[in-house]
Amino acid sequence: MRDSANQTRSDDSTTTVLTGADGFLGWHTRAALHAAGSDALRVRVGSNFDAHTTAEALEGSARLIHIAGVNRGSESEVADGNILFANQISQTLRQLNSPPPSIVFANSTQAGNGTVYGESKARAADILHSTAADLGLEFTDVRLPNLFGEHGKPFYNAVTSTFCQLLVDGEMPQVLDDKELTLLHAQNAADLLTGSAGLDLASNLAKRILVSELLQCLKDIADIYSNGEIPDVSDPFVRDLFNTYRSYVPNGARAFTHVLNSDSRGTFVETMRSHGGQSQSSFSTTAPDVTRGQHFHRRKIERFTVIEGEAVIAMRKLFSDEVIEFKVSGDQPTSIDMPTLWPHKIVNIGKKTLLTSFWIDELFDPTQPDTVRENV
Repeated sequence: MRDSANQTRSDDSTTTVLTGADGFLGWHTRAALHAAGSDALRVRVGSNFDAHTTAEALEGSARLIHIAGVNRGSESEVADGNILFANQISQTLRQLNSPPPSIVFANSTQAGNGTVYGESKARAADILHSTAADLGLEFTDVRLPNLFGEHGKPFYNAVTSTFCQLLVDGEMPQVLDDKELTLLHAQNAADLLTGSAGLDLASNLAKRILVSELLQCLKDIADIYSNGEIPDVSDPFVRDLFNTYRSYVPNGARAFTHVLNSDSRGTFVETMRSHGGQSQSSFSTTAPDVTRGQHFHRRKIERFTVIEGEAVIAMRKLFSDEVIEFKVSGDQPTSIDMPTLWPHKIVNIGKKTLLTSFWIDELFDPTQPDTVRENV
């Protein structure tokens, strides 16, 4: 499996250590750190905890982000698990000669609400806060609401994931309890944990929405995207929902073949219909055997359409080895949308110049390009 950190670090002063790195929020946090050019080391807690390995990772590092937690299981499993994880980290920190100066805890807005989960998260925060105070370290308690985002686990992580999977499968979800949710995209949560977004922005980044409203928004997205059209993504929350929905679309359904309207004058092809928001179109020519791309986006929506020539468009989910490829040709123009957090590229495999049309959902800003170099 590809891993930008490779469980090594070149500069302790910039290294972040993560617990829970293989979970949903952990994966998104690793992606955010990787996009920022920061190393990330993963350590395990619970039954897989190893004190020596954890101490080695934490010694001299810049920051610890404690994400690992238990939110499913029996009452004892939830309560004991969250407290155990915090104690394992606390005991290790107290043994270090040079502990990380910053301790960040991925807490929950449910902390202290009287439930077993809420009380155990509050107790874990107390353990870590006390340890940080004793050692003279900075402690940041990040209280996160319901999270959603790309590649969440349906029927487990959040209702958003479940709704997306059911809609992709052609089923209509049912709303059993139409309560209000506070939703936060996982990349925004990662920014809060890594410090690239201040905690004062947390309420502005989150969205309060009824379950029925969430379902209707996702249904509208699914309906519009079913034929390759892009919904109105001018609202960042809707854009994040759209990118989340797209992550559940099967690989084989990522390509949209266009109708060729031909007559004696030539051929006309419609490649894009966007229902609102800023956007930018461009085109490129690419010589034979030349590759473009080799980057990924955290939030930006990007569409490739080959107009002339032959190409292979390839993509890979971050931190994985599997590469998905699409062979496309100007003889039958086909649009491929690049998934967020997937490095992608386009290679001219023909003998002639390749002509490609590109579309993005925003005006390009060189100060905030949302384009991270990464080979497929």
